[in-house]
Amino acid sequence: MNFKELTELIKLIDKSDLAEFQYKTDQVDIKIRNNKYYKNATQITAVAPMVSAPQVAAPAPAPVAAAPSAPAPAPTADVKLLEVKSPMVGTFYRSPGPDKPPFVQVGDNIAAGSPVCIIEAMKLFNEIESEVTGKIVKVLVEDATPVEYDQVLFLVEP
Repeated sequence: MNFKELTELIKLIDKSDLAEFQYKTDQVDIKIRNNKYYKNATQITAVAPMVSAPQVAAPAPAPVAAAPSAPAPAPTADVKLLEVKSPMVGTFYRSPGPDKPPFVQVGDNIAAGSPVCIIEAMKLFNEIESEVTGKIVKVLVEDATPVEYDQVLFLVEP
C-alpha cells in the first residue's frame, strides 16, 4: 500500500460510519480509528521496518553538571547497538498523552512489537512499535520535536 492509497483510505473511512478499520499483511499492520467515535484524533497504528545494520556506539561528550553525580553505566565501544528509526516524517512523542508516562525510558527492556513512541503526521497519531528486542540505551530525540524519515530515535543494546 502506497502513501496515496493510504490517504484515500483515510478519507473514505472519515466519510463513512465505520468506527475502526484494520489492514494487515506480512509487511504492514494498519489500524485506523475514526475520530467521530473516539475522543482523540484519528489514530493509525503502523508497524514499519525500523532496524538498520548494527553500529558501534561512539562515546558522547559528557554534560557539565554543577554537582557531581554517579556515572551511569555507559555502553562500551565493542558493544554493537541497534537503531530504532522513524518510518515517517512527523512530530515525535515519547508518551501516549500529555499526562501519561513515556512508552520507554533509558534502561527499559523492550520486545519486538512493543510500542516505543508516537509520531504525529497530518493530524494522525502513529504508534511506532519496535522490531528489535533489547535494552534502551539512549533516546536520541526530545519529546514534541520534528523527526525525519529514517532518523534514529533510539539506540538499543541487543
